[in-house]
Amino acid sequence: MSIKFAVGLYSVRDELTKDLWGTLRKVKSLGYDGVEFYGDFAHTAQEIKAVLDDTGLVCVGWHTPWHNVASDRIMGTITYNKIIGNKEIVIPGLPDEMTNNKAALLNTAKAFNEVAEKLADYGMCLAYHNHGVEFTNIEGDLMIHYLFDNTCKVGLQLDNGNALTAGPDTDIYDPLTRYPNRVRTIHHKPYSHKNGYATMFGEADDVIDWGRMFKLCREHHNVDWHIVEYECDLYGQIEGIEKSILALKKMEQEGVIS
Repeated sequence: MSIKFAVGLYSVRDELTKDLWGTLRKVKSLGYDGVEFYGDFAHTAQEIKAVLDDTGLVCVGWHTPWHNVASDRIMGTITYNKIIGNKEIVIPGLPDEMTNNKAALLNTAKAFNEVAEKLADYGMCLAYHNHGVEFTNIEGDLMIHYLFDNTCKVGLQLDNGNALTAGPDTDIYDPLTRYPNRVRTIHHKPYSHKNGYATMFGEADDVIDWGRMFKLCREHHNVDWHIVEYECDLYGQIEGIEKSILALKKMEQEGVIS
């Protein structure tokens, strides 16, 4: 069974702002089958559904600001995502006061559980997307541990490249075994200790072991979508996501990833 690849639309944010329909048609033509939206709603749900139907793309998630799952907004978020057929509500980051100490993190985990329960009533799931800070130590443990040791139905959308910004010794593979069946979608982003995000999949300075990464996903999780996020300026946004999927498909054909 071939790997299902999606693209995080933040990768083509400039193109998307100029031309929603044209950009999504281009994304589909490059070989992606899914897209992940981000941010507040800039279009009606009906318009998003129409362009998804037109292109055949699947909405695999929406990076949803925390304020959009607050009690006064969550029903609007649920209704919108129901219309477009999205089940994954992904929180892409949090206000500092929700994460800056152990007590705050434990309260955030409790809030996550409550939102996850609410979404489950409507057939939806909550997930959290990491950056580098979640792999730093706060009061004796990693932030990521506080959040996921104290939640149960909350998915972890691991961003392996982001995690490595915490430092060269960051173990980006440990969460895949520590939290089995919590990774439903994953962000893949090549990373260089020397050049940061300014590298491409499989380049000599890309430090991520992609074979190991995909193997752990396959063995410990039911990953629905592998999401590419292109976050550098080596190439234009469209060219960047094209080169990314070509490199990943080549790895798949060669048996490096499966």
